[in-house]
Amino acid sequence: MIIRKRLRAGVCVLLATLAAGLGTALPAAADEPPTAASPKVELVLDVSGSMRARDIDGESRISAAKQAFNDVLDAVPEEVELGIRTLGADYPGDDRKVGCKDTKQLYPVGPLDRTEAKTAVATLAPTGWTPIGPALLGAADDLEGGDATRRIVLITDGEDTCGPLDPCEVAREIAARGTHLVIDTLGLVPNAKIRQQLTCIAEATGGTYTAVQHTKELSGRVTQLVDRAAEPVVTPVATEGAGSCSAAPALKAGLYTDRQEIGRHRWYRVDVLPGQELRASVSVGADRAVNNDYGVLLRAVTTHGREIVRGSESGTGRTDAISSGLRYPTAERDDADVSDEDLKPAAESVCLELSNSFSAPASVKTTPGMPVELTIDLVKSPDEAADTAAFGLGRGWWLLGVMVLAGLIAGLLFGWISRWRVAVWRTN
Repeated sequence: MIIRKRLRAGVCVLLATLAAGLGTALPAAADEPPTAASPKVELVLDVSGSMRARDIDGESRISAAKQAFNDVLDAVPEEVELGIRTLGADYPGDDRKVGCKDTKQLYPVGPLDRTEAKTAVATLAPTGWTPIGPALLGAADDLEGGDATRRIVLITDGEDTCGPLDPCEVAREIAARGTHLVIDTLGLVPNAKIRQQLTCIAEATGGTYTAVQHTKELSGRVTQLVDRAAEPVVTPVATEGAGSCSAAPALKAGLYTDRQEIGRHRWYRVDVLPGQELRASVSVGADRAVNNDYGVLLRAVTTHGREIVRGSESGTGRTDAISSGLRYPTAERDDADVSDEDLKPAAESVCLELSNSFSAPASVKTTPGMPVELTIDLVKSPDEAADTAAFGLGRGWWLLGVMVLAGLIAGLLFGWISRWRVAVWRTN
């Protein structure tokens, strides 16, 4: 009887201990943050017959693409799931119906085996048609599922040859699915018609279009786009710059989009607190045929029109985006500068003026304006911010002063030694 009672007591203690353990373990598991879904990227490569042309750094287009792919595969972040799809890689015949179905997934979207992916790319040879629309639809299906960010990077040298399926309409259809999928396009041929089609595809999904004519440029741009997939997604905010500083919209730190007509000015306003540094950069996309010799200017001025700092960039020849930036630090104020009525220090209103020196033939439409991407950031300013803002060189002035003083002393010594030598020579 005593043994039974002790056994029951032991069982009760054991059950109570297990319950307590489960009670403490379950909340801990629930408190663990959910694992973020891995971003997905699919590279879509044109392997049509025109990729045989040898006009990229003395090599064929397909050779340049393969080299770029090898560089990109070596640099893919570990957290990115990557796949590869081809178009025009298998059917060499003249049957349009068959040729326009010539797209397949060369490497599945998932954890990357770099050796296997490189081997698959190495076997490709330029073959058939250019079914861009079907390839985009296939890539969108390859990236289905999950909540991760998705990006398609299309590399091609020509127009879609499989009408009436318009790839631009395909891109709009993909965007309408609401899957937050972005398509970036890269063109290997500076052709106005190809450029227009690839720009339309990219803009339909919030992506970018870039023209590349060198292997190094292709590698760098694709690597940049793959890396961007691993970064947190930032949705640009549409804004509309004004024609003057007084009417400019007030912007905070963030990413903004706008349109700017050729030769026009756009104004924006940012409030900068004491001890903050304003960092602003702008990119203007030349989405139409423009003349050579162009530039972009970004100025920070006071509300009274006095220029504080500027950043400019110029170019000649073909480019699709030209960027400029500036930095403006403001010094911290003493407590005496803060009024009793308002414990917060007064912000300085800085006006950003964006202007361009683009020009275009009379046949080119000026509206809508060229796409603008404006990035604004406000961070803690460096020490002695006022000197940096006023002179640009910052502590470099100390080095310049030392060099001037050293030159003066060296000149005096050289002159004294020369006069002493002449005096000795005359004496002897």
